[in-house]
Order: sequence, then structure tokens, then C-alpha cells
Amino acid sequence: MPADSTAPIRSSPIRTAVAGFGLSGSVFHAPLIAANPAYSLDAIATSDAGRKAAAASRHPAATVVDTPAELLARAGGLDLLVLGTPPATHYPLAKAALEAGLDVVVDKPFTVRSAVGAELVDLAARLGRVLTVFQNRRWDGDFLTLRGLLERGILGTVMRFESRFERWSPSVTKAWKAAATAGDGGGVLFDLGTHLLDQAVELFGPATVTYAELAARRPGERADDDVFVALRHDSGVTSHLSMNLLCAQQGPRYRVLGSDGGFTKHGVDPQEPYLAAGGSPLDADYGVEAREWAGQLGLDGHLDRLPTERGAYPEFYRILADKILDGGAASALPLPVDPAGPVEVLRLIEQARDLA
Repeated sequence: MPADSTAPIRSSPIRTAVAGFGLSGSVFHAPLIAANPAYSLDAIATSDAGRKAAAASRHPAATVVDTPAELLARAGGLDLLVLGTPPATHYPLAKAALEAGLDVVVDKPFTVRSAVGAELVDLAARLGRVLTVFQNRRWDGDFLTLRGLLERGILGTVMRFESRFERWSPSVTKAWKAAATAGDGGGVLFDLGTHLLDQAVELFGPATVTYAELAARRPGERADDDVFVALRHDSGVTSHLSMNLLCAQQGPRYRVLGSDGGFTKHGVDPQEPYLAAGGSPLDADYGVEAREWAGQLGLDGHLDRLPTERGAYPEFYRILADKILDGGAASALPLPVDPAGPVEVLRLIEQARDLA
């Protein structure tokens, strides 16, 4: 039940617009929204001719417009705006959408500075709007598997958490990324690093950056593409986080060392490539990882294979729909991602840049 008994219970479907139809909008947001009957995907904004054609083909019921401003002009006929636009646009567009009376999903990174992220959180609270951040990798299958291990105490007291996102991407292919500096939200620390930091804080609690290395290795990289960050959590855990876009040999996705055993996991959650290949979140094999990628649990010489839980990106929009339909900001139901968490991640990014 809503926390405020006078708050309206909104009826489904939630009228939704997606701003941006690059990787974020086309692979994640639009397919997940379209697969959930609690939403109607009413409008998509993209100025690229090829993306406009793809949006119209895949989502024929949606009106395709050129700019987010055109979506905001339609705010009276919408309930929710999803921002899959470049990071530097997140703050002004989210602010305008909240002030127009819309609930808002912002892709990561939430903003490019923690101070303006906190400002948006305060604004949403004052206006009584729902504001959340698409930290989808909280629903990676390997992350869900690891979180379950920790909740059951199987590893004992965790001392060291190692987490990596490493890729072989020798060229900067996206125009906005090629032009973006760190001040614009460019670079791997704002991109993959946002996920790694968010996961570390979700698992082990508040932290401080104790060491950081940031480098630009690829020709034309204006921000950073090879980053290492060490955290000291208030809980006593040390996290070592690595992100690298010029990595010829990739290390384990996770290595977690505890007093009673360890857990090592290679490979990357399969949901993104599955969606990018045209698969649906409604497919029976969606989010299911191949058995050969199962992690190893235990001690050297006494290792067991631990199958990976099914990935669950659709949970983000399910939880969000429950919140909105139960009265929105007045509802006692949780957000899929409390934006205060991503603000803390931005503060850690700022600490890392100060140290590097």
C-alpha cells in the first residue's frame, strides 16, 4: 500500500519515452520496456537516420522524434522518461523532466559530478517524483550468484574482493566517446567503472578510495581506458577493481577471498549480447549462462563448480513498475536503485581522480 493513503494509484500501462537509441536505448531500455505489459513504449528520440529506422521497425507503436526536447514537449501525455543519452546530458534532461512532472530513469553514470546528482535527488524528493538509475549489473547472473554466497556466509569473513571488466576494443568507435573528456563523462571509469564501484559498495558497504591509476592507452582516447582503483570498505574488506579496454588477455571477472574459502568466476554475463543479437527477455533461455562458465568455489585442490544464477535485467523495470503503480514517490515500495547509491559512486570516482 502507498505510504500516503491520499496518493493516487496510477493505472497501467505506464506511458514511457526513451531518449537515445544507441546501445543503451536500443539494447537495454526499449526491449525491457516493450517486454513488460506494465509499460507502453510511446515515444523514442534519436536524430540518427539509421537509428530512427531501426526504432520504427522494432517498435512500430512508438512515435519516433529527433530530440529529447520533443519528448519533453509531450510530457502531458507521458508518465516516465528514460535517459539513454550521453552522460553530460543527464543532469539537464533529468532536471527538465522532473520539473515537467515526469518520473525519470537515468542510465549510468547518473551524472558527471556528485554534487549535481545529489541536487537531482533533492529535486525529485521536493517534487514528489520517482527518480532512479539504471545500474543493471546488479542483476547480472554472476553478481546474483556471488551475493547469494555472501548472504549464506559460505566464504566466511571476506578479506579481498577483485572485480574486473576487461575488453579488447583498440579503437574508439562511438563519436561522442571519441570527443568526450572526463569532464563530459567520457572514459572507462565513468563507463564500466561505474558498474564495478556500484557492485563493490552493494556487496561490502561504504568505502574510501585508497589508491588509483588512470591511463589513456588507445590513440584518440581523451579520457581514460585503463584504470585500477583500490577501495577500503568500512566493513574491513579491500576491493581491487580493474577496467581496461585494451586488454589482450582477460583475467577472472571475480576473485573473492574469504576466511573459509574463495570464489573465482570467468566470463561476462550473457544478457547484453543476447539482447544485442535480437533476443527477447521473454525467451526461455534469456539470461542463462553456459555451464562451462560456472565459477569455482572452495580451496585449491578442493574446488567445486558453482552454476551461475539466471541473469535478471527485467527485474529493474518490474520493481520500478510496482513503485510507480503503487503511488510513485509516495509509495513505501522500494526503488530498483536508490539514486543515493550512484551519487556515492560518483564521489568515489572523484576521489580516484584526485589520487591518480
